[in-house]
Amino acid sequence: MRAVSFLKRLVLATGLVLTVLAAGSCRKRDKLVEVPTVVAPELNSNRLGGLPGAVYASQARSAVHWQPWEQATFQRAEAARRLVLVVIALPQYRSFYGVMRELEADPALVATINEHYVPILVDGEAAREVGLLTMDLAGEDKQQVQLPMWVWMTAARNPVAWTSVRAGNLRGVFDKSHALLSRTWANSQDYIANKGAEDNANRRLRLAARRHSRVASKEPAADVVRALRQLTSLYDPVSRSFDDVGGLFPTGMIEAMSGAALCPAVKEEVRARSLRMLKEMMVDLLPSAMFDPLDGGLFSSRRGMAWDLPVFERDGSRQAQAVVALCRVYHATGDPEVLERALGILASVESANATADGLYALGSAPAKPPTLWLWTVAEVQAALPPEDAAWWIKATGMKGVGNLPLEADPTREFFRRNSLGMSQRKAAIAAELALTPEAFAARFEATRKRLLAIRDARLSGEGKDETAHAATTLRMVSALAAAYCATGDPAFRERAVRALTQARQTFCDGVNLRMYATQTAPPVSAGRAFLYALAMQASLDVADVTEDEKWLAWAGELATTAAERFATEEGLAEVAAEARLLDLPITDEAMLFEESTVALMAFAETRLAARGRPMTAVFSQLTQLPLSAVDRPILHTDLIQASMVRHHGALVLMGAELPEALQRAVTRLPLRLIKRRAATAADAVPAGTLRILLAEGSSREVTTSEDLRNVFLPSAPNQ
Repeated sequence: MRAVSFLKRLVLATGLVLTVLAAGSCRKRDKLVEVPTVVAPELNSNRLGGLPGAVYASQARSAVHWQPWEQATFQRAEAARRLVLVVIALPQYRSFYGVMRELEADPALVATINEHYVPILVDGEAAREVGLLTMDLAGEDKQQVQLPMWVWMTAARNPVAWTSVRAGNLRGVFDKSHALLSRTWANSQDYIANKGAEDNANRRLRLAARRHSRVASKEPAADVVRALRQLTSLYDPVSRSFDDVGGLFPTGMIEAMSGAALCPAVKEEVRARSLRMLKEMMVDLLPSAMFDPLDGGLFSSRRGMAWDLPVFERDGSRQAQAVVALCRVYHATGDPEVLERALGILASVESANATADGLYALGSAPAKPPTLWLWTVAEVQAALPPEDAAWWIKATGMKGVGNLPLEADPTREFFRRNSLGMSQRKAAIAAELALTPEAFAARFEATRKRLLAIRDARLSGEGKDETAHAATTLRMVSALAAAYCATGDPAFRERAVRALTQARQTFCDGVNLRMYATQTAPPVSAGRAFLYALAMQASLDVADVTEDEKWLAWAGELATTAAERFATEEGLAEVAAEARLLDLPITDEAMLFEESTVALMAFAETRLAARGRPMTAVFSQLTQLPLSAVDRPILHTDLIQASMVRHHGALVLMGAELPEALQRAVTRLPLRLIKRRAATAADAVPAGTLRILLAEGSSREVTTSEDLRNVFLPSAPNQ
């Protein structure tokens, strides 16, 4: 992406700016001499040491004098009369590491940055509003965002130029921006500061206007059904293609479609179409190389438009999201292979991302070359006995010339190499080998472990992320709860409770949350609204699978704190006042990186209201379904789901003295889709009975787990 700034726009408009500035340069420089320049000692060293998270840990020993994202840094920049160079990275997007390696390999570039700027490195996952800023800045240039993004700011925290950088073009991109900025800064610092402030004031007005122009649906119950219809139309089972999905694994889409299939109050034709499209999508996804048959993990994005060649990167957070979605797909379809994939991902994250203190790390690390993940037929034949190599090669669709289609590898960079995906189901392989499923399971496991050991040796040296990460931990709590709902195995529920208990002890400072265990300056990693919404989601998930009042109470406490910290007259703020450095009304309203804050809050508001613990009215106003969700459902699959539950979700009233089997069946209902609360005396629900209030106004009384299953899981085989 090209560099963007008010300077370049003005140069294009007049062609005279630099000439005019140069003509007055002597006067400006004379004026600057009168103002003392103070370079604080802190600016002469790298100050990332001790900051938590993979982004900061990777650059803590860098020769660049990186500074933390905090107020004191900008004050020092003002005293030093320097522009600030803010590099924004998200640990999930590992292109950051390649750019930083290229920077470190260029001492002259490092020296230029240290001499002319105050460099700040920002973990845009922890400081979420800064990560979201990249989307707005890229939008001003009508470009897609690519991370990391380099943003030049004044000491008043006003952006003046920005560009996305990829490994291989760092020096050229930087030099163009630096040449323009440094020359103009030398001649007229006041001009840049004033124009930056003016541009940011206009940006603030645009963002506020965009928020106020967000039109909420006046008929949300009908419009959410329209959005679901539109969502199902994006997949073509004939061409096996997705419109508007891009390269990401379609977690939100499959979760929304399975939710529609399971919601009794959604129109039958929409339910049936959702289920049909969902099953067709599984035909494409389950055998694909997105699911790693060696360690069970899931790759979250792909190269090209086919699922044959993943981007070989993954993190614990997005994999945990996929577990929840796949468990819901299993509820809708009853396909045991879907559940097998979900549990495989869960086991992989528990193995790779668990920390010693019972929490979970994000798992960010520099990417390895794709060739280390791919295989040739000869490599498999050399690694396995002939009889095992034969069925493995057939089951994974390997070929001597490689199994990557031209659209996935148009330059034939990976000729003769193969990605791994189980194109055959294990039962079919066992039948071909005349083995019982049990006998083949042992043989498959031995083969898998042998190949995994070889690949692990290739990938050795990556290092393990050991820093507990609040968002990943909370998502894993939900994933474990979802696994319990799908399997009925109480061990998953127990692990969910343990992880949430540990998370509450580790990431809480009184009633406040933070992204990491380490205490930092609030702008660095104090909990944003998104993190509070995730915590509410996890606590409500655990409350649903345990019916433990403690977790429901904590969700209510989080909701109260969130209202105090993030509900403003202007709307939902992403960051609380004590952690805010950007004077911009940034709110996470769409699925730009993952679920949006607005959608998570909408889900929490709906679930808490059903439990008799409503959030403040401002949240229901801020989380209404926008009309844009009907036309662009991919960006709002999370809010579509929340709105579906709000307007079409059933409410289960639980009478006293429920039989154990019926109580257990309630805790195993599909996660987040079905509202529930204990019946009150006014409800007059007989003891030992459930009363189900359906959205269309009818009700049913249920006394057995089988009857309950027939209400909510009529299309799925017995689970």
